[in-house]
Amino acid sequence: MAAKIITVSNQKGGVGKTTSSVNLAAYLARNGSRVLLIDLDPQGQCATSLGMDPEQGTFYLLMISQGSAHEVAFVKKFVRETGRQNLLLIPGNQATGQAQSSIQDKPISYLKEVVRTFARDGMDYIIFDTSPSVGGLQERAIWASDFVIIPSATEFASLEAVGNTAVTLHALKKDRAWTGGLLGILPTFFDDKTRESRNSYGDLKRDFGEKVLPPIHSATVLRECWSVGKTIFEYAPESRAAQEYEIFGDLVRKF
Repeated sequence: MAAKIITVSNQKGGVGKTTSSVNLAAYLARNGSRVLLIDLDPQGQCATSLGMDPEQGTFYLLMISQGSAHEVAFVKKFVRETGRQNLLLIPGNQATGQAQSSIQDKPISYLKEVVRTFARDGMDYIIFDTSPSVGGLQERAIWASDFVIIPSATEFASLEAVGNTAVTLHALKKDRAWTGGLLGILPTFFDDKTRESRNSYGDLKRDFGEKVLPPIHSATVLRECWSVGKTIFEYAPESRAAQEYEIFGDLVRKF
């Protein structure tokens, strides 16, 4: 069976996209699924958060000529073992931004065709971590996916970006025959002690109803994970943050 493709996307930075992508990928892998995480963000932070070095694997992935077995074989050399069972990574770096400019004239289906080989290569999940910039790469990642997850910080500044991302999903479905759908909106940096956070969470529930997933609370331990290159399950497996990402991962597994 072909892999399920999940895109983690929001048109705003600083909302926990990479943290959520990495910990989701790690949780699925820890539960027996083979997972390929692909970093489409030029910052290359998926590698950093796993204690690895950013590389231009994504650049070569995006520059593949469709149907070129030779180029696919070359890109597969950039599929990195992460030191975690079942979890593989195609790392990115600043060169990803150059590739994004080069695919503007490619069809909307381009990225889906590019990853087709990997989707059939024994993977259960392929997860795209995307950059916040609106551009051809983000739209192509969404179009390639079966499901989209939109992380949103529970603050007023993030709510507009969630709406804009949802509009993009609707437009791709209506105008470009996208067959995927919104898996859910993941509230992040939630702090039930502050009015802004509570109100923002309430606004998400009002606007998106059952599509709003259980929140991830703001936690220093999640920032500390980055400094040691570990997932929350490795660094603080008994923490509330780990438990919340377990709940999130279990919900994703049901789709």
